Amino acid sequence: MRKMLTRYLPLCALSFGLLAIGACSKKEEMPTAAAKQTLYVVGVESAYAPFSAENEKKEVVGFDIDLMKAIAAKIGIEVKFIPTPFEGIFNFLAQGDRDLLISAITITDERKKTVDFSTPYFEASQLIAVPQGNSAVKQFSDLKNLKIGVQSATTGDEVVQNLVGKNNPSIKRFDSTTLALKELESGGVDAVVADDPVVRNYITNNPSASFRVVTDGGFPKEYYGIAVRKGNTELLEKINKGLAEVKADGSFDKINQKYFGNAK
Repeated sequence: MRKMLTRYLPLCALSFGLLAIGACSKKEEMPTAAAKQTLYVVGVESAYAPFSAENEKKEVVGFDIDLMKAIAAKIGIEVKFIPTPFEGIFNFLAQGDRDLLISAITITDERKKTVDFSTPYFEASQLIAVPQGNSAVKQFSDLKNLKIGVQSATTGDEVVQNLVGKNNPSIKRFDSTTLALKELESGGVDAVVADDPVVRNYITNNPSASFRVVTDGGFPKEYYGIAVRKGNTELLEKINKGLAEVKADGSFDKINQKYFGNAK
């Protein structure tokens, strides 16, 4: 029996060797995970109309959604939008739970330390909302002794901190600008500071709120960008390419017209 086993060993070894080579060959032919990725998960706040908000079907719709879909079509990728709280939205990106962020995100030097931004796609500024009967507030500095509502972690929050101090109890922070404006309606705060297009959209759709808006020349211009993980230059280049094409072929203007008329 021992001699017979010895005769068959080379044949078995050869068979196993061929199987191993075949297995390796098949493994090498499989595409990498990066090459296969065509679906990108996009983090977006779902309560920031007209840029992004949930409709009656619980679908996220708005300017940012239409723009991201147009960019995706240009560069040949699919996108899936996931509602994401703005406070902590950058953590979702850093941890890999989101591939992209588009949510009226202002490009700032501080944010650039942790994420990379596309070229700007929208210009905005802060705007003050007060009750219609409040004629005393004529500029930003007039808010110093008032209770001010802001959306937490936004640039509106930052500018108010610069005015009255980071830990001033007069700052009332909310999870969304909509909630801050509702609090203004109920008298819980004296004023709200938030992005101009969002405040104006709320007033247009809630005429009973009876707000007056106040602009201030001291508010800097802000520019929105699409965020990707720091160092993801390949994806960033694709996004910039798609954004440029959307602007060049008139698609951007159509989306802008849909949500803002002739004004940006």
